[in-house]
Amino acid sequence: MAPRKPKKSKKKEVLPEGMSRREAKLAARAAERAQFAKDPRPYGGLAMETDLIALQEFVPSAVAKVEVKGTPVNIVTVLPGAGAAMVRPEDQGSERFVALQVQSHSQNPHRDLAYALNWVLDAEPGATLGSTVADGSQPELSSLISADATLSITEHQDFGWWFAEGTDVSPEIRQAMARANDAVLPSTQVKADVPGTAWWVNPGGGKAHIRWVRPEENENQMLNALARIAARGELNLGEGTKFAGAFRTHGVVVPVWDLDPSVDAASYVDALVTLNKAIEAEYASDAQLNADERKQLDNIKSRQVTI
Repeated sequence: MAPRKPKKSKKKEVLPEGMSRREAKLAARAAERAQFAKDPRPYGGLAMETDLIALQEFVPSAVAKVEVKGTPVNIVTVLPGAGAAMVRPEDQGSERFVALQVQSHSQNPHRDLAYALNWVLDAEPGATLGSTVADGSQPELSSLISADATLSITEHQDFGWWFAEGTDVSPEIRQAMARANDAVLPSTQVKADVPGTAWWVNPGGGKAHIRWVRPEENENQMLNALARIAARGELNLGEGTKFAGAFRTHGVVVPVWDLDPSVDAASYVDALVTLNKAIEAEYASDAQLNADERKQLDNIKSRQVTI
């Protein structure tokens, strides 16, 4: 008979005070689920919320400067290879860049942004970060960026800013940048004194658009406000414009208008201000929708997408 193997000694499991083993396992699973649960409004509470959403979702090429724990960082739309972050080499200024439009990400962009910002603060010159997926080691975004901090955005119509002036890059990289430049749609921010962030874009095909990222807390209430204005025939930005619909993203509503591409983007400033007064008045109303308004609401919802 073969000798019996000695039993492996089990380490005594350390449990949280007052918890049984089963309770501890359930608590650990709940904590794991909470870590990966989708936050319905990831950038909520930040003054730069609507700017971050615009830069992440549809602005093609822009650089936004912000201070992170006293260190200047560039939050940008996209970096070479759709990477997450990089620090320029020392001889090119050691500038720090973090991208919002990335190849690899989780369903919680605020955690991904916090992860990349935290990484770039201590990264060495010349270092790059390929994936921005948060792994749980990142601090809260609110501990890195002040809630009242704003972005200083510089828009570009190409990606020449990827490299410091005078940088010698390979023909392959120049070719990749040329392809990226060809994909950039003419875009500019419409700087009206209104809540949220409005961007004009011309994708070609005979129509330009304004996308207005609104900051309201209640999405359904916002859609009701748009429906009331639409029922009066006033949901437009002036002659030759048409309300195209709205999409939801990161917990906010983004109304979109079709425009004549030959009309200068800055000419819509007054129309945005006027329409904003109507939106704010209707958003504050708790009146029930009438038949025409319900019809308009159904029409808006039928064309609505969530991204």
